[in-house]
Amino acid sequence: MGRDYYAVLEVTKNATDADIKRAYRKLALKYHPDKNQDQEAEDKFFIIAEAYDILSDLKKKATYDKFGEEGLKGGIPTEFGETGAWTNGYTFHGNPKKIFRDFFGGDNPFADFFDVKGEVNMGFGGLRGKSLKTQDPPIERDLYVSLEDLFHGCMKKIKISRRVMNEDGHTSSIKDKILTIIVKPGWREGTRITFPKEGDQGPNNIPADIIFILKQKPHERFCREGNDLIYCAPISLAKALTGYTVEVEMLNDRFLSIPINDIVHPKYCKVVPMEGMPITQIATDKGNLIIQFDIIFPEQLTPQKKKMINKALHTV
Repeated sequence: MGRDYYAVLEVTKNATDADIKRAYRKLALKYHPDKNQDQEAEDKFFIIAEAYDILSDLKKKATYDKFGEEGLKGGIPTEFGETGAWTNGYTFHGNPKKIFRDFFGGDNPFADFFDVKGEVNMGFGGLRGKSLKTQDPPIERDLYVSLEDLFHGCMKKIKISRRVMNEDGHTSSIKDKILTIIVKPGWREGTRITFPKEGDQGPNNIPADIIFILKQKPHERFCREGNDLIYCAPISLAKALTGYTVEVEMLNDRFLSIPINDIVHPKYCKVVPMEGMPITQIATDKGNLIIQFDIIFPEQLTPQKKKMINKALHTV
């Protein structure tokens, strides 16, 4: 036998939404931890919140009415889709104070819910009709993009699922929404894109902002430093001393042929202006391409070759 959530709220199975709200209001104020210091009241406050979370939601309530607590929490066969598929079971988020805050519009209404006669004022519109809405904390999510996306700019469409209030103003349901992000050329890792108040809706809360934080995926050829692109070219010791031409495939599919006429030593780098990342604030400007070199030394030399190198370099 599963738990009887109607009995928890001290209502019948025929209770209306208004009955359920009225019952929760009464019991939540009665057993709130700020008024009671014992564990029994705290446990009662928790289960009251769970019962309200279930019975105030039409979909969860319908599943509970038909399949009981075990079906609600364990999942039930889906009516559509692949044979054998089951729905995800319900799990209470475990934060009864969030339920209380969303319902009453504040964490601690006890300093303000008595009228001038010292009697509790629990009108259906909330505590003395006041709106004490607080905004939920922002929800942050990483958005991974390629270096090519940051070079050219792109559009990303992201589907979110959130709780929205129904037209009756009392019940809610889960709905999907597509958020569109326009990534501008030159944006850097860590850029934050904010969608104000796109979090879960509630009767007494301000939905949270949803914030996406750009994260750059590793690239096979380039590293990025600010607006510059860093490219590491392998080079033999012979070419490091005599010169050669570096071929670099760029992010826009161009191939650059860059002659290296200098002697390449371990700290040497070649700077190619205006071939780096776009600068967002200045559409026509770009950073630099910086070519670094990985000098490949021979593993061994014959005595004859050593003499030839000594002679070529005029060493004793």
